[in-house]
Amino acid sequence: MDSKKYTMKDYYFWKISFCLALASFFVFASLYVVQPLLPLFVREFHVSVSEATLTLSFTIIGLIIGLIILGFFSDRIGRVSLIKYTLAASVIPFLLIPILDSFYMIVMLRFIQGFLLAGLPAASLAYLNEEIDRSSVGIATALYIASNALGGMVGRVVAGYLTDAYSWKTVFYTFTVAGLIIAALVFIFLPKSRFFKTSNLPFRKDLEGMVFHLKSPMMLTIIGMGVVLQLSFTSIWTYLPFHLEAEPFSLSVKAISYTFFAYGFGVIGAPFAGWLAGNLGLRVVRITGIIILSIGILMTIRPSLPLIIIGLCVSCLGFFTAHSLTATTVTEQATHHKGSAASLYLVAYYVGVTLGSSAVGPLWNIAGWNAIVLLAGLLPVAYLLFIKTVQRQATKKAH
Repeated sequence: MDSKKYTMKDYYFWKISFCLALASFFVFASLYVVQPLLPLFVREFHVSVSEATLTLSFTIIGLIIGLIILGFFSDRIGRVSLIKYTLAASVIPFLLIPILDSFYMIVMLRFIQGFLLAGLPAASLAYLNEEIDRSSVGIATALYIASNALGGMVGRVVAGYLTDAYSWKTVFYTFTVAGLIIAALVFIFLPKSRFFKTSNLPFRKDLEGMVFHLKSPMMLTIIGMGVVLQLSFTSIWTYLPFHLEAEPFSLSVKAISYTFFAYGFGVIGAPFAGWLAGNLGLRVVRITGIIILSIGILMTIRPSLPLIIIGLCVSCLGFFTAHSLTATTVTEQATHHKGSAASLYLVAYYVGVTLGSSAVGPLWNIAGWNAIVLLAGLLPVAYLLFIKTVQRQATKKAH
């Protein structure tokens, strides 16, 4: 067996990068495909706004559970088989959802789908680090993460366009076909693991790694930032379709879906933030990203479509900057069990999605868009001030 890991000069490097980027694109498109369809679900199934958001939040709850459980199995049964089979199985709910009349059966299928979609993020980064040389793994990881943002953006835009042109059921049939094609390509082209070693440690050891970080107040505050960032960001995008379909905008589903092109600023922003952090320092750029996120969100409070679009672009730039660098901060701060620290941040990140989609529903019902914007815009800065207070007190105790 060749003991050298793949570099950018190797054909297999590009096979791995292409397969994981393609799979990542599908996973994140699948997760967020329902976001522009939420107002339609309210009308079609006669459910409340909060109930409609369950099609997103229950998918994310399934994903969170999947990340924990499948992450453990990834260390024991192998990365490649887990990626391939969970990806293929995740397509099945797309085929079944359009033939169901029960809204809550759809929610349950989305929960199962979320669990299956977790197979890729639960194994992919470990697979990349095992198979690709340190000199090239950063490029492969950047391509993988950029595909996350790209998939989320395209999934939402395509869903809005197809629904407006045909029906929401066409969206799910289209994703069934696309998912089968992508799963087939991954089955054919994703190379086998060469450096994977089965873990014989009991699950208890994995849990101990997570508990180790949960006992650190400083680590908890940083991981908590993942919850806050995603809660703010998701709440804006979840309730935006309801805001823009109402007066004075009265936009169609297709027109609303075009606002998701703002995610393009995130695709560009994350790698640019990494370069800036190398020159100006990670902490400075991360805090700047958080402030930019808040400014962008607060810009959307005005009932002006051009200003809302600019605000969405600014918030995307700030969010992906802050998110990518906060994830880096977590792994830098972890002196032990770095893998567990990264997993905890990922779980916290998706807890934020769940809270931002459904938990803020009552606020929307009571006070509408302005209340959502004020919460989402002010929360990251307030949490930043909270972290600085905790750090100051920790420093005083140390002295």
